[in-house]
Amino acid sequence: MERPAVGELTPPNRTLMGPGPSDVHPRVRRAMTTPLVGHLDPAFVDLMDEVQELLRYVFRTDNEWTVPISGTGSAAMEAAIANLTEPGDTVVVPGNGYFGGRMASMVERVGGETVTVDAPWGEPLDIDDVRAAFDAHDPDLLAFVHGETSTGVLQPDVPALTELAHDNDALTIVDAVTTFGGVELKVDEWEVDAAYSAAQKCLSAPPGASPLTLGERAMAKIEGRESPVNSWYLDLTELTDYWGEERAYHHTAPITNVYALREALRLAAEEGIEARWERHERVANGLRAGIEAMGLELASTSWLPSLNTVRLPADIEDSTVTDELLDGYDIEVAGGLGDLSGEILRIGCMGHSARRSNVLSVLGALGDVLGESDGIDADAGLAAARKELSN
Repeated sequence: MERPAVGELTPPNRTLMGPGPSDVHPRVRRAMTTPLVGHLDPAFVDLMDEVQELLRYVFRTDNEWTVPISGTGSAAMEAAIANLTEPGDTVVVPGNGYFGGRMASMVERVGGETVTVDAPWGEPLDIDDVRAAFDAHDPDLLAFVHGETSTGVLQPDVPALTELAHDNDALTIVDAVTTFGGVELKVDEWEVDAAYSAAQKCLSAPPGASPLTLGERAMAKIEGRESPVNSWYLDLTELTDYWGEERAYHHTAPITNVYALREALRLAAEEGIEARWERHERVANGLRAGIEAMGLELASTSWLPSLNTVRLPADIEDSTVTDELLDGYDIEVAGGLGDLSGEILRIGCMGHSARRSNVLSVLGALGDVLGESDGIDADAGLAAARKELSN
């Protein structure tokens, strides 16, 4: 076999305005170039304490069991579901987006039974529908998505859902992949039992070390399981020996990704989490104002500042727009998934990407691409965005 002729790595320099990853902050990139140490090195053990402290700050929690899972956000999702779901448990899951479907698949793979609460894609779950599911099925768990990446829907009034679950002796699992570090999220105040996220969205770090937090009720259920967790790698009764006081070997942590996560969390703490939430909303408001003034509309009824779904004219395919933006402007946005496939654009406004210059760039490029379509006024879109962002 001949030696592969592979040249130096030269990825294109994109502006990442899709559903994730977002633009990595220069300080995070710099942190990833620092010297590698072992995963049980005393210096790394000290760093682990710092990461956990920072994670608690951004989650707004005092939960002892707050850790980064070695893997992407889907690994954190699977860790939460696999540890909290025993065979035969009934879990209420959402049916209003792509990632609710992923939750359901994971529940079924570990032997749980799913009850789906449906809502149209683009709309949040109705609390009355969730209550009806509880009345009919007496579930053990309620899992739901705080910010649905496929639809741009923010689930409002999280405390109402957690209260409903607790009144019925059920635990809650919250998907905060697209909200953690960018949209208001208060784990303790909202009485969330378990929440997970990812590093590459509102934190603007590379994927690979994903935040997870578990409250006392959740840990009590895990520690009292009658059957072992069906994943060795994600078994939190084992992982807690590494991330707990013992710091006992479990697996080799993704050290460089933890460096990156630490620096991204440090940036969030320096900005102040409330100020960071406000920045995301302010910059995304400029994007929304420009989209609407241009002649387009959002596809969701409950706005998620970090992920904006834009309904395209009926005669335009989403892939045509995403390809032209990537090829002609080095701007990444995404098309629709599932029920919204082909119909929408998904434009992120997350972390280091949530900047005035990025919003104006994506609106200008989008105006160029759609300029020949009926009802599109690119100049009005840019003017409205500038006015909103100047406020």
